[in-house]
Amino acid sequence: MNTEASHLHNGRTVGSILSDTKEELKAFLETRIAMLRTELGEKMAMLKAAAPLAVVGMLFLLTAYMLFTLGLVSVIVAFLPENPYRWCIGFFAIAVLWGIVGGICAYMAMREFQVKELMPKRTMQVLKEDKMWLQSEVRSRV
Repeated sequence: MNTEASHLHNGRTVGSILSDTKEELKAFLETRIAMLRTELGEKMAMLKAAAPLAVVGMLFLLTAYMLFTLGLVSVIVAFLPENPYRWCIGFFAIAVLWGIVGGICAYMAMREFQVKELMPKRTMQVLKEDKMWLQSEVRSRV
């Protein structure tokens, strides 16, 4: 191999340039992976906070559904001459109460999911910028 051909304009060899490029690429990937892990960790913390609210909301809504169904059954039974209306009113009142509580919990969980998206946006934006930068570098070198 020609020693003059193996050196570039600044006196560095192709091997040293490739070695430096390898190290820079390794550092680049480590940084991006760390960013992704951090952002995914934040998303998991949000899920841990919102998931119990969603479960509680679903529990209260399921209870409201069962009580509402029992209330409708009580309305039918109340039309029978021997059954009073007081049970029906009680079932409807409790069904409305649990429906309100469950709806509030479900709404809070839904808002939590909407406010904090699951996709790691910062990491994706940085990777897009890196891609554009790399493309411009390649174009300028060619």
